[in-house]
Formats: sequence, C-alpha cells, structure tokens
Amino acid sequence: MEVAILDDFQQVALQLADWSPLEGRADITAFDDHLADEDSLAERLGPFQVIVAMRERTKFPRSLLERLPELRLLVTTGDRNAAIDVAAATELGITVSGTDIESSSTVELTWGLILGWVRRLEAEAANMRAGRWQSTVGVGLRGQTLGVVGLGRIGSAVARVALAFEMDVVAWSEHLTDGRAAEQGVRRVDLDELLARSDIVTIHQVLSRRTRGLIGAEQLARMKPTALLVNTSRGPIVDSDALVAALQGGTIAGAAIDVYDDEPLAADHPLRSIPQALLTPHIGYVTQQLFASFYREIVGDIVAWLDGQPIRLLGA
Repeated sequence: MEVAILDDFQQVALQLADWSPLEGRADITAFDDHLADEDSLAERLGPFQVIVAMRERTKFPRSLLERLPELRLLVTTGDRNAAIDVAAATELGITVSGTDIESSSTVELTWGLILGWVRRLEAEAANMRAGRWQSTVGVGLRGQTLGVVGLGRIGSAVARVALAFEMDVVAWSEHLTDGRAAEQGVRRVDLDELLARSDIVTIHQVLSRRTRGLIGAEQLARMKPTALLVNTSRGPIVDSDALVAALQGGTIAGAAIDVYDDEPLAADHPLRSIPQALLTPHIGYVTQQLFASFYREIVGDIVAWLDGQPIRLLGA
C-alpha cells in the first residue's frame, strides 16, 4: 500500500510521530512542496491508496477524486475540512478520516501578531540587526478596544487575553447572545458598531457561504483610520482586493494576516509589498506539539482503516 503525505514543508512528518505500526504494511512518501494544479495533483497522487492532507491547503473536489482510482483513504488534519468533497468521496468508496485539533496555538499567534504590529517588532528587530536604535513609537494595549468577530472557542480565548491586558472587548457573531458574551466578560454589539469602535479587529470565524467576503470595502471603511485588522481564521473571510486598497489608501492603519485566499501566497501578491501589513505564512497551527498530535493520530487512522475499523470519520 502506498501512502502520500502532502505539504510537509518543514520535512518533519516522519520525525514527529512513530510510524512503525505501518512497517511492512505501507510505503510512505512525504512531499515537501505544494501542488495546486489539478492535472499535476492527479498525476502525482494517482498511484496512492492513502493520502494525508494538511488542513485545507489542497483541494479535493469531485473532479480530482474521480481521477484518483487507487485512492481508498483520505486523512485530513483536524476534524473538518471544507476543501474535501466528502459526499463525493463517499460515493466513490473513499473513506475520509480526521484528527482532533486544539486551538491554543492559533490564539497564541493571534496575540503574537497583535503585539508584533502595535510594538513595531518587525521594524525594530531589523533596525537592531542593521546597527540602528529606536525609530518607532509603539501603541499600548491597555484601554484600547478589541473587536472579536466570532466568539467561539478561539475568539473567546483571544478575548480572555485581551481582558488580562485591561482592554475593552466587544464581540459579534450572527448568533451571539448578550448572555453568552457576558459569560466571557465582553459586550455584544452589532458588526457595524464593532468595526467603528474597535482599535483592533480580530477575526475568528469558520469559512462558509455566509462568512465568505464578510469583511469587504464597505466594512473596512467603517473602521478607524488608526485601526488594525487581524485575520488568523481563513483568508476569504476578508476581501483581499479591498484590504489591499484600504491599506494603500490609508483607510485603516494596518493588517496582521496569517491566512490567504490561495496558499502559499504568490510571491508577487501586492500584500507582500505593503509595509503596514505584518504577514506570516499560515503558521497559526504550526507547533511541534500540534503536529506531533496530528501525525500520531494519522498513524492511528491508517492502522484502524487497514484493520477494517476506520475511526474519526468525517461526514459520518
């Protein structure tokens, strides 16, 4: 049996877990590059019976699945994956399994991005390496207003950190109630008020038809010209063209972004050249602890499937 591990950019997949339960049962190939073109994916992945996908980076629509006749098990990191057509996979006799996921690493990166932007760490670190001394004036967080778009598991944890910084926290999501917000020590407002009041707006929502393009030119125009927009959720929740225009035109002061419409982000994408944008390459979930958990459970998924008792099924 042939197993393909996708998007192993750091070349750590085979080191962070014990793959010995598959010895004699599977040959494993880890790919450290990324293919997005469907023809290239079909050619590369055609011989594999098992494919391991990293989050939602590689899309598996019906059209690709139909071109992978050997594929019998598709494993994704995490407990859901909007990039996989699970219904089509089921029709084609392909089992889809996932893993557990915990969110503390994304919460930590959210605050890393916020602190990095407000205290100008990127510029000041570069200055120090160049032999220079203080050149920027940062912004303190105490007394500032944080607007949390999506007060779920991650958004609530982000809000708790903000309260520790003695920030005022407001929150919005479509079904958020006053009671739920109060339980988290924050105040519910509508989205327009959140955008207008907040010094920092941070997004923590699942990508869906409802949230795609949620933050566009109209919403960005409601924000303060001194405000920071943070997105560690999913790229398409923010209209990328509108964000570029808002940053270039001074509609908002800056953005701290970890997620993009297409990943990896194109080398010539205009966001890369905007000095007010602090960018990271979708590393919110990229920690040794979480990767070790992912790959350990992936081994378990494959063994269980080989034994005829698949576990952690998506869409079941």
